Amino acid sequence: MAPLDVNENSADGIDDKPMPLLEHLIELRRRLLWSAVAFAGAFVVSYIFSKQIYLFLAAPLADIMISKGEQPLLIYTGLTEAFFTNLKVALFGAGFISFPVVATQIWKFVAPGLYRSEKRAFAPFLIATPVLFVLGAALAYYFVFPFAWRFFLSFETHGGNGAPEIKLQARVSEYLALVMKLIMAFGIAFELPVLLSLCARVGLVSSAGLRKYRRYAYVGCFALAAVLAPPDVITMTGLALPLVALYEISILAARLVEPKPEAA
Repeated sequence: MAPLDVNENSADGIDDKPMPLLEHLIELRRRLLWSAVAFAGAFVVSYIFSKQIYLFLAAPLADIMISKGEQPLLIYTGLTEAFFTNLKVALFGAGFISFPVVATQIWKFVAPGLYRSEKRAFAPFLIATPVLFVLGAALAYYFVFPFAWRFFLSFETHGGNGAPEIKLQARVSEYLALVMKLIMAFGIAFELPVLLSLCARVGLVSSAGLRKYRRYAYVGCFALAAVLAPPDVITMTGLALPLVALYEISILAARLVEPKPEAA
């Protein structure tokens, strides 16, 4: 970080007081304790409502099965499978619920060491991060899941004339793992504008450079979707196309936040 002169310090000072190392460690312990308490409380609440949360996550599959005239069914084959599935649901929900508190505690620990201009610069990114993650998770739940589950269920056969009947009997743990993977993949992928905008803000990339390598970025979006999403065309395309759109948004955001060249 470049040093500031006296005038800059007066207008753009650091709202922090000199603290010895021990006080910094005490402050860090306080922030970690609040984060742990928030996560633990969210975990207890999520575990109490773990069945309702799981039913919410399974609703897209259940709706498609009902529309096909089938009884929605998810099974577990291990004695402890349902219990550990509820624990994973509680951990998943606790992460969502406690994230604002944890992020706030991190910000309160880091912010006193930042200049006022740096705080103003980082504030939009702190707000955009959870919003974009929720938008990505919502896209996966409300748009990708129905199309993907309908595609997977299309491989069922009713049999007859000596042919065996092929029916889906999904396990609760496998379904939860797939849903969590897709929600996390879409949520993290939607952070692309935040990442590129931060890089542009500190001068690592520029909007001109992002435009120059646009075609390679498109290929990278589809490659990333192939890695994060299940190996089917619908889910991969459902992740790749939003990534391409987010890359274009990132170019506009980078143009707004990148340092402007000083006049000669």
